Amino acid sequence: MTQINNVTFIGMGLINSSLARTLKKKKFYKHSVAISRRKSTIKKIKNLKIVDRVESDYKKAVEKADLIIIGVPVNAYESILEKIKNYLKPDVIITDVGSVKKSVIEIFKKKLPKKIIFIPGHPIAGTEKSGPESGFDGLFKGGWCILTPEKKYNESAVELIKKMWITAGMKVDVMESKHHDMVLAITSHIPHIIAYSIVGTVSNLEKSIKREVIKYAASGFRDFTRIAASDPVMWRDILITNKISILKMLEIYKKDLKKLEIAIEKNNDKYLLELFTKTRKIRKDIIN
Repeated sequence: MTQINNVTFIGMGLINSSLARTLKKKKFYKHSVAISRRKSTIKKIKNLKIVDRVESDYKKAVEKADLIIIGVPVNAYESILEKIKNYLKPDVIITDVGSVKKSVIEIFKKKLPKKIIFIPGHPIAGTEKSGPESGFDGLFKGGWCILTPEKKYNESAVELIKKMWITAGMKVDVMESKHHDMVLAITSHIPHIIAYSIVGTVSNLEKSIKREVIKYAASGFRDFTRIAASDPVMWRDILITNKISILKMLEIYKKDLKKLEIAIEKNNDKYLLELFTKTRKIRKDIIN
């Protein structure tokens, strides 16, 4: 498929609303549709003018689509696919933007006919904000998008999704879904767990201490815990659907944390200095 006439966005949160803005600006397709069942969200999307049409009916939204981009919490996938499966064109390509891939692939296998092409995708981008009004052109610039197609994948479909994300400003890599979920468990999912956990700890402190923590919170605390303001439904679903990889990485992290605890308890300044020097270098290498 060389020309995309009709694109349908299912879910218009931060990622899809940003993608809609960028692809419309770059004229990646001729016509775009978004679907929403909430009147307030429909009104927002129409006012933002980031798609050509907004539908509340799934049939009308997907029946002419050449490409469908799903951007909803992972636990909503089954329900969405159930609603659209009878109205899809035989040559439609479906992709998604979720940060868990192996479980998503299994859902698609269970819910859709084999002839329907699904190319799983994960743009590694975002802020702590959500909703169609939070999206912006430029969100994806310079970032990575990972595609995790099955072994016997449709090459032209993969190339189309690659082209879409490159058009949006991203670099694209392809990897196996299980490996993706393990990598993202440590680079994204566990940092969110830690941020949520620390903010939860603050909320459980005595009132006097809590007031002072909030009052004197330095920029480092605010920056680190910023992601704890992310969409709670989305993160609930991510942690549940990627629990095998997350629990495996959490076990490794807890062992390292225990070593750090013992070093502090025993005044092991050599261990602490070596650890902080090593991690400082790794952090600088990541930034550079």
